[in-house]
Amino acid sequence: MKACTYFDLPDSLQLFAPYFLPDAAPWQWLDQIPHALKDFFSKGNFTEAQTLFPAGLHRSGPVYVHSSVKLPPYGVIEGPAYIGPDCELRPGVYIRGNVIAGSHCVLGNSCEYKNALLMDHVETAHFNYVGDSILGNRSHLGAGVILANVRLDRKPIQLRIDGKTVDTGRRKIGAILGERVEVSCNTVLSPGTLVGKAAYIVCSPSAGGIIQERAIVRLS
Repeated sequence: MKACTYFDLPDSLQLFAPYFLPDAAPWQWLDQIPHALKDFFSKGNFTEAQTLFPAGLHRSGPVYVHSSVKLPPYGVIEGPAYIGPDCELRPGVYIRGNVIAGSHCVLGNSCEYKNALLMDHVETAHFNYVGDSILGNRSHLGAGVILANVRLDRKPIQLRIDGKTVDTGRRKIGAILGERVEVSCNTVLSPGTLVGKAAYIVCSPSAGGIIQERAIVRLS
């Protein structure tokens, strides 16, 4: 299983390409997010001077926000974080560190992000939790979607792939969404959920495991 079967790193994030190899397992990209940001900021990259932060938008640590980003009147950005061009941050956004967003993303109102990679045109607009997750280009979370990232028993996350159990080596994995995935409102994706390209999760209170490309998951 390779990351390239789920998504391609967009042009807006090619500066991080050495860290996100297409032949790596997709969950291995999660380990690379902190390293990619550490290297980026070690070269002196910080928020563009022309970006003016509203008084109610608190930030700490190394943060890069492109000058074209639409900023909310209040929220929290804890670095390291990279927010690319033409993104929109909405009121109450909470970025908890180790977050990379490409271009034209919506990081929505009362949404929380931690150790996450959002590619281009990703929409997470209302009341979402995005922890230890990767969202492919043009993926979309409906209002209230939660990407759960820890098992109830706190054990390492294992995946069932081609009839074999694969140990990911991680205790925290949220969801890995391929490009153009749609997840309907108020859905909870279980820890370690992998969703193939252009799959739809429709009217389902919960889903998990490995969901194939172009699958449609409905409430049974």
